[in-house]
Amino acid sequence: MAGSVAGSLVQAGTIQAVHFHSRWDRLVPAQLPAAPAVFSGRQQEAAELDECLTGGRHSPLAVLSGPGGIGKTALALHWLHRKRPEFPDGQLYADLGAFDPAGPVTPETALHWFLAALGVPAGEIPESLAEKQAYFRSLTADLAISLLLDNAVSVRQVLPLLPATGVGITIVTSRWRLAGLATHGRYIELSHFDSNQSVAVLTELIGAQRVSNEPTAADRLAAACAGLPIALSMVAARLCTRPRRSLEREAVALEERSRLLRVSTEDSPLHAVFDASAGQLSSAGRAVYQLCGLLPANGFGSDVITDVTESIVGEIEDGLEELVDGNLVVEDDRERFHLHDLVKEHASSWAKENIPELERETLRKAIVEWYLAMTVMADAVVHPYRWRVSRRYQADPLPHRRFSQRSAAMNWLERERTAVRGALWVAVRNEWHDLVWEFGEALWGFFLHHRDYQDWINIQEKGIEAAAIVGHRLAEARLHSQLAYALAKIGRYQAAIAHNETAMRLGESEEHDPTVATAWSQLGRAKRGLGDLTGALACYRKAAAIQERARIPRGVALARRRAGDVLARLERFDEAITELLEASRVMWDLGDEAQYARTLTIMGPLYQRLNRGDEGLRVLSEALERMRKLESPHYTAEALFALAEFAVARGDIEAAREHFAEAKELYDSMRDPRGDEVASRLAQLVIPEA
Repeated sequence: MAGSVAGSLVQAGTIQAVHFHSRWDRLVPAQLPAAPAVFSGRQQEAAELDECLTGGRHSPLAVLSGPGGIGKTALALHWLHRKRPEFPDGQLYADLGAFDPAGPVTPETALHWFLAALGVPAGEIPESLAEKQAYFRSLTADLAISLLLDNAVSVRQVLPLLPATGVGITIVTSRWRLAGLATHGRYIELSHFDSNQSVAVLTELIGAQRVSNEPTAADRLAAACAGLPIALSMVAARLCTRPRRSLEREAVALEERSRLLRVSTEDSPLHAVFDASAGQLSSAGRAVYQLCGLLPANGFGSDVITDVTESIVGEIEDGLEELVDGNLVVEDDRERFHLHDLVKEHASSWAKENIPELERETLRKAIVEWYLAMTVMADAVVHPYRWRVSRRYQADPLPHRRFSQRSAAMNWLERERTAVRGALWVAVRNEWHDLVWEFGEALWGFFLHHRDYQDWINIQEKGIEAAAIVGHRLAEARLHSQLAYALAKIGRYQAAIAHNETAMRLGESEEHDPTVATAWSQLGRAKRGLGDLTGALACYRKAAAIQERARIPRGVALARRRAGDVLARLERFDEAITELLEASRVMWDLGDEAQYARTLTIMGPLYQRLNRGDEGLRVLSEALERMRKLESPHYTAEALFALAEFAVARGDIEAAREHFAEAKELYDSMRDPRGDEVASRLAQLVIPEA
């Protein structure tokens, strides 16, 4: 067992030196994107970062600020990869999305990512920002860990993400100075390279021989790039792929293009360089580049472009390879591609200039629909038993299924979560109402795994609004019930009741039994949370009757299991056993292992109350085994608590202590108030004399 005790319990109510060890293993994250292949020209700034770790003046935070394209992220990645051995407990990374089309990442979401990366099971991640922040700081208090918070937009976004460690470091990159972080660390302002620094960078990137052969032209190229590393790297990439092109010719072309653009001095170097880089692409490369400007996020896989354009895979791969060679996109080790937000802006402007408006909007909508279809397919694998409103589930979505296993579906949802979220908000902005509410339904399985409540509430609210606009009353009802579920989980029971009553009214107006039954069941959850057990029982029985009429056996079983739980709380044990036995039989027949095990967990204590202890111990042991395999912490804790009580009744205090200790740590990790109840039971145990 995970719980272990050092020392002894000398009397009831006194606990000395109890140590709780988590049942999950802490992971060592390695989330940093790849460092730039070639890095030059930031020796002074790198030395300032070195000073954060030396001379007894350890600074836990460094803020790299400066304009776009100045090389903030490149410096951070170069330095952190070089210092990786000094942070053996891992490296965390989050793009906070200051310029993401979907909007900046919330601190709640970023903390959720970090806790998951450290190995915390999804069911154990707290709900509120304050709880997540406290948990994160507790986990990182003594860790030699590094964080890169990229593209931050505000102090308010950053502060909750700072760990408590005194031996790690956090680097923040931002176009703003974020003055409110002044008391937490040091600022390092990145400025444009001067002429000598720019020429030095070109020398390293294209070779000393070419620069020494044309020193004047090299100076002109440096001036044309205005000291911006992103511009210098693109010019160098272009020259490396054209070894016979003279620096003079490249400089003349850039100067002429800058004059023709007639834009501000600040923008002309980048626009001229981006135009020059994109201008040398093949027709396939240009088409791919323009499509990049229509994508809902800066990171993507090649399959979205291949599927939307129905192009030959090889052609798209060739086009992307051109973009990589020209430093317009970067490929990571998972065969995904990323654009700098300034490059994304330029690609978008090229799409606007070169693709007719009607075709452009058709492509943009097709991209959003592709992400929706993929989300639908993934959700159908992650949560296969649930009834859905969207017709995309009723017809086989897309001619070819992408996900044969749940793990593959979850991996896709996690990898593409930013793009999926971006696609949803593109649909919101363009008033593609049918797509908006369908995203709200299709993300249910991912929500159950990640439990980002505030983001989920926002999505459901937008979905409800969209479904109401198009008059899809069943979809509106479904989203009201999904929103009510989240509200009940965070203790907002009255709001949950209001949304369930709306869902019920809509379902009844459509004469749709499954929708009405779901609303009754969710209403029962809220009433149970308020302590109205009699009202909750009535709701569950109403739900069971409607599911029976609709001939949905799993729905009947779920309602009967919930009714059995309430009957047990009301101490109507014989009635409770009848409900639970039937629910477990149906779940077993359907192959729904999770719901079967949850039913066993409720049954075990009832057998004890009915003087059938051996039978109760058997079903609880089976439930615990199944819940461990399913990695379900909440219900694992319930099974452990029941097993501990069995052990107390049989006089096995050592076993009871182990079960209670493990249950307590699970409840505490979820901030479940039952942890206090378990602590109270632990305090009452008396260890027999040896």
